[in-house]
Amino acid sequence: MKSYTLPLLAFFFLFLSCQERTQDQKAAATTDKPNILMILPDDLGWADVGYHGSDIKTPNIDQLAREGKIFSQHYVMPTCTPTRVSLMTGKYPSRYGVLAPAYGEVIDLGDPTLASMLADQGYFTAINGKWHMGSPPYTPLKYGFQSSYGYFDGQIDPYTHEYKEETALTDTRSWHRNDEYLDESGTHVTDLITKEAVRIIEEDREEPFFLYVTHHVPHSPLDEPEEYWQRYKDSPMMHPSRKLFAAAVSHLDDSIGEIVDALERTGKRENTLIIFVSDNGAQKSWSSTTNYQGRYEDAPHVVLGNNYPLRGWKHSLQEGGIRVPGFVNWPGKISPGMVEQTVHISDWLPTLYQLAGGESISHPIDGRNIWPLVSGEKETLPEKPLYWKIRDTYALRAGDWKLLVHEQDGVELFNLREDFRETKNLNKQHPDKVEELMGLLESFKKDDREREE
Repeated sequence: MKSYTLPLLAFFFLFLSCQERTQDQKAAATTDKPNILMILPDDLGWADVGYHGSDIKTPNIDQLAREGKIFSQHYVMPTCTPTRVSLMTGKYPSRYGVLAPAYGEVIDLGDPTLASMLADQGYFTAINGKWHMGSPPYTPLKYGFQSSYGYFDGQIDPYTHEYKEETALTDTRSWHRNDEYLDESGTHVTDLITKEAVRIIEEDREEPFFLYVTHHVPHSPLDEPEEYWQRYKDSPMMHPSRKLFAAAVSHLDDSIGEIVDALERTGKRENTLIIFVSDNGAQKSWSSTTNYQGRYEDAPHVVLGNNYPLRGWKHSLQEGGIRVPGFVNWPGKISPGMVEQTVHISDWLPTLYQLAGGESISHPIDGRNIWPLVSGEKETLPEKPLYWKIRDTYALRAGDWKLLVHEQDGVELFNLREDFRETKNLNKQHPDKVEELMGLLESFKKDDREREE
């Protein structure tokens, strides 16, 4: 009788070898794709971060910025929902008829989103914080997120986590986990968001993560623990409500420090790309005698953010409303420096999708892959016009030129290289340039649609 022992042993070892190679290949495929951590504070102005010379202390943000690539011209939309829609879809929000904060069905169900596209590339996708791209049932779980925690609405009380008022589309409940409302009142929203981000980072999983941390602060209403107030008690030049705003930003900065510590503690720091960008420029002030059951009637926020030296505030298409602090950080992969070229929030979808291994995108988008700028492979990309539409104003940025078309106030033209503060309207000196940009504006408008309110 023949012996089959040696052939069987050989086959067994070959099988083990193949299994090990397969596992190694799977591990390599996973580690080749970076974790992606996107941090989106709410209403943080140009001069509200230390690395822009702010009077607010932001050491963790500053260190990440100094060690990464800082964007000198990162553009967003002037309010919450439009910026978030552009980030998630790679499109200008006016393609969905979204011109301002919105509820109901904001993004068409079934449309690809950054979350769904990254999930298709093998990512675990989680949102932690503010959604504001639809009211239930149009929630993050319907748009590619596998984990959802935080609040659905545009603003909440920091401690009760309730929306400012009851409406036809939403009641005051907003805090949830995976579409189920829950009550965690009494704990500050920043601390809850931080704890959840740390929990997700500390979880063991084979797949890389896309963690979208979208903070409440420093959006109004603000109410901060005493320890953060104390940091600014001896700042005589600060208005009391500016001290409150500064306390909220310092709380945000501590949160970011805790999240980065979690990455380092779990050994995930070197394989994590961090993106930090505000959702719009700072708000000038806020007050209400009725919102949140009148809790803030005697606490008006007279002085909030600071967009200096840029002109304008949140809600405006002036530079202060749409040009915001932003940077990326990835140790060993991204060298410290500055990206001087204009980039737009819509650029992140194609950039991150292709970084995650995705191929060309077949459906129409407005953003483009800016990774060559981020990585330092290229100093510039071909110039690309940028377009904005809100309820009463259009804007276009083409090269150094910026066109503003107001329904009430007519046309403004600025050369931002010579006048980034938008002090000199050149529309009468350059009628040919106005005509050229108006024609370009019309070509962008053709792909917009009306939204049924």
